[in-house]
Amino acid sequence: MDATAPRTTGLAIPLLVLVSGIVATAGAFLGSGVLGGTPIAEAAGGWLNEDSTPLAPASGAFRIWSVIYLGLLAYSVWQLLPAQRRSDRQRLLRPWAVAAMLLNAAWIWVVQFGWLNLSLVVIVALLAMLGRILMLLVRTASEGRADALITDGTFGLYLGWVTIATVANTSAVLGAAGFDGFGLPVTVLSSVVLAVAAIIGVATAWRSGGKIAPALALTWGLAWITVGRLDGGLESTGTAVAAGVAAAVVLIAAVVFRVAAERRAEPAERAGRRRHGG
Repeated sequence: MDATAPRTTGLAIPLLVLVSGIVATAGAFLGSGVLGGTPIAEAAGGWLNEDSTPLAPASGAFRIWSVIYLGLLAYSVWQLLPAQRRSDRQRLLRPWAVAAMLLNAAWIWVVQFGWLNLSLVVIVALLAMLGRILMLLVRTASEGRADALITDGTFGLYLGWVTIATVANTSAVLGAAGFDGFGLPVTVLSSVVLAVAAIIGVATAWRSGGKIAPALALTWGLAWITVGRLDGGLESTGTAVAAGVAAAVVLIAAVVFRVAAERRAEPAERAGRRRHGG
């Protein structure tokens, strides 16, 4: 037996990932009302619908969940393959992926029960899990295009979207509690929060070397806040402009950091080709 060969992970943990992916997806059907649950927009006193607070994205934003859940199911199956069971990257990632997917399902159940305050605790924990996953993905190189698409792409979108979902969830909890923003105008307070979201997006792009998926999802969410504040029951031109600017800043930052990372990598790639006679 070759002592240097990669260690193959047993089936128990990969199967747990698969089960977690199925549980998360089943929770999504519950949250949509398809399986008899209350649609998220109507649950928890309606505080999570598109017109509940100035920082709630318009309903079209939630289409991204279909892409994320499809990616999670694809990842849950793909990581079962023999090559991925020999991957150190996947071995490190699996426990965090399980935690993230189960927290996702837990959030939906908590909202179904109307526990809005607890939903914020759960989504912050989910955001922390996804942040940890991003750091693991940054420190371990993707193992081919399929890995980059299924793993980095899926969890990157997941992180970016949950970032803006956490902002909306926080706004809902504060609104339900009667928070008046210390007497500040709604536009000012919303703009401050959106600036913080943009800073988080820029920091994520910097730490990840310009990974595009998190920025795309965060930009998507911010753009739909713009739509919601221009065309809905809670219009606010100032908030819409702030959200649009934040979206542009996040996307531009990701592109800039991506280009910078690729330029830094070019000399090493050329040196590698020369060493191998390329």
